[in-house]
Amino acid sequence: MSRFIKSQKGKKERVPGDLVFIGRQKVESPSIHLIKFNEQLVEEKEIAHPSEMKDEINNEKIHWFDVTGVHNGEFIGEIGRQFTIHPLTLEDIMDTGGRSKVAVFDNYISVTLKMMRIEETDNKVHSEQLTCIIGNNYIITFQERKGDVFEGVRNRIRNQKGRVRSSQCDYLSYALFDAIFNNYLLLVEILGSEIEKNEELVIKHPNETLLSTINRARSELNFLQSHIRPSRDAIRDLLRSESSIFSPSSLLYFRDLLDIGIQAVEALENYREMVKDQSDSLSASSTNKLNDIMKFLTVFSVIFIPLSFLVGLYGTNFSYIPELTYRYAYFIFLGVLAIVAIMMIYLFKRKKWL
Repeated sequence: MSRFIKSQKGKKERVPGDLVFIGRQKVESPSIHLIKFNEQLVEEKEIAHPSEMKDEINNEKIHWFDVTGVHNGEFIGEIGRQFTIHPLTLEDIMDTGGRSKVAVFDNYISVTLKMMRIEETDNKVHSEQLTCIIGNNYIITFQERKGDVFEGVRNRIRNQKGRVRSSQCDYLSYALFDAIFNNYLLLVEILGSEIEKNEELVIKHPNETLLSTINRARSELNFLQSHIRPSRDAIRDLLRSESSIFSPSSLLYFRDLLDIGIQAVEALENYREMVKDQSDSLSASSTNKLNDIMKFLTVFSVIFIPLSFLVGLYGTNFSYIPELTYRYAYFIFLGVLAIVAIMMIYLFKRKKWL
């Protein structure tokens, strides 16, 4: 399956708003984990069915419904009915190949971002879509699989660290997005460290294995950029949305989040330039090595041209060649060949061709 775009087979006969899953199923069955809290207490529980979600909400607490698994259309559709989520938003939730974006509705804001991780199986960066529905006192996150970058946020809620417990949903959404964007920087740093290690190897030990490593780094950089840049643009759109769900004080945090996105994109650009320079240097090194070989062979051939001429001259089939009857002619001839070769080498050295 292509890493940059998901298979579009399911879209062929789909009507806009239809709940058709696009992507690869990553969990057996969907689940809902609820964390509801206020400044005094926090409660966690599993929700058995989407129809029970609305009953859990009260105005005294903030509610975070974490939905894992987006492949079941009936399951996602029931959540949409419970919270009056627009069909196009539900469609975006189930289309895991969609671009990061923000959509503003009367009763909620939908934010789609990409979470990324390096898989140990192939040592490549893989993406997972996160859709976040932000209401007045609830947040619903839709993830493709278990395991995410939000454990630090959960621990801050449980241990009452920071200002998450004393804030509203807008700040909780910032904390979640901040975890995603800081993970972007971490991935860029990991990949950047590998690229910087290649910098010295390109000069000292250029080889085919290094070329493969550089090409892999280029591919991973392109993959990261294809997701980080749209996510940065989504945060910029969120800042322009002017929704009543976000207070002016929380928007200051989102501006800081935008700065992180810009920093990640700029770092990616710098590393892409480094990879391009490394590839060019490696190519130049291979070309120089080939030129050195060709130069040696050329010099070797040029030295033997006059020697071949002399050998050919005395190898002619004439009956009378005076030198052939001379007693020391053979040794003199070898000496002449050696002198010619030495003079040719001296000439090449003087002209700095050797």
